[in-house]
Amino acid sequence: MNANIFNRRIQKLQEIMAEKGIDIGLVFDRENLIYFGDIEQVECMVIIIPQEGKPVGITLWLDMEYARDNCCLEDVRAYVFPRQSLAGSIIEVIQEMGYHDPVIGFERYFVSFGVFDQLRNAFDAAKFVSLAEDIYKLRAVKTAEEIELIKKASRAVCAGMEAAVRVLKPGLKELDIAAEAEYAAMKAGSQGTPFRPQVVSGLRTLTTHPFATEKVIENGEIMLIHIGAKCGGYIAKMCRTAVIGDVPEEQKNIYQIIKQSQIEAIGKLRPGVPVRDVCFAAGEVVEKAGYSKHFLSVIGYGVGLRQSEFYPVIAVNSDAVLEENMVVDVLLPSIYKKGVGGARITDTILITASEPEILTDYSNDLIIV
Repeated sequence: MNANIFNRRIQKLQEIMAEKGIDIGLVFDRENLIYFGDIEQVECMVIIIPQEGKPVGITLWLDMEYARDNCCLEDVRAYVFPRQSLAGSIIEVIQEMGYHDPVIGFERYFVSFGVFDQLRNAFDAAKFVSLAEDIYKLRAVKTAEEIELIKKASRAVCAGMEAAVRVLKPGLKELDIAAEAEYAAMKAGSQGTPFRPQVVSGLRTLTTHPFATEKVIENGEIMLIHIGAKCGGYIAKMCRTAVIGDVPEEQKNIYQIIKQSQIEAIGKLRPGVPVRDVCFAAGEVVEKAGYSKHFLSVIGYGVGLRQSEFYPVIAVNSDAVLEENMVVDVLLPSIYKKGVGGARITDTILITASEPEILTDYSNDLIIV
């Protein structure tokens, strides 16, 4: 991407930091290294963003040449482990920037205890604050370049779904199906699955966050195929439901309810719409069908550098409002009714000025095997 994009992102974060009185922002996690630094293939790295002035990157000396060649930052420095540490280098740079008692903003994840421990020994931990929500909000509205990467990932995940459905039959293991899906997605351009493939069957479909195992697929079961793909760090995901042989009619009916619920939710995906209205539209379908007590109040998330971004969260208690060029997933929850629930469906969807664009363009009919 153009270096100006990353400079604008850093400037926007610095404006937020100035408003909130935050002196230093620390960026450790892989997603934000991509977002603020345009660098994918490096671990053990941090970007130090002062409220004013240029950011500084610090990375392991072994990765120094790669980081300088691929990172958009002008100032990238190395630390030599074990003689030096990442935390020690961070402390030196913060003090070099003129801060000796700073308010430091952190992300939601990925700060090791070792780094945190050294930082709190050097600075006042009472002045450590969160920048997580602000960063997620910055990431929520996508550029044209980001959208193109998500579209590429969407095409790859569709190829993975097609491969999974093509080989699906009783007697195979869940992992067999997941392997076919991931291989096909990677052949279509994915850099690998962004989460453990949720290719699960039978009673395990009622587990909240299941993943593929050695379990053998049997007749008379429903099966979820929830997979993702990643391109340039950006993610697309999709879930479809299959029935293997004869299953109770209520299971098939529940899928149709979920499918209609998704249709109603997608119909609300417009700029300016509060996300709670999307939830209410989906929930109304489920309520009329008599399953409201088995349904969740969270039906989707933003999609981007994470498969589930924390802004916007599409939930009934959220104050978030949809904006043009957000990308979201709708609708993953099942109807959690023991014995017959479990069916799910989800797609990756772009919010446009007019009609929402379903990027995971794959049939949403119930798959019959």
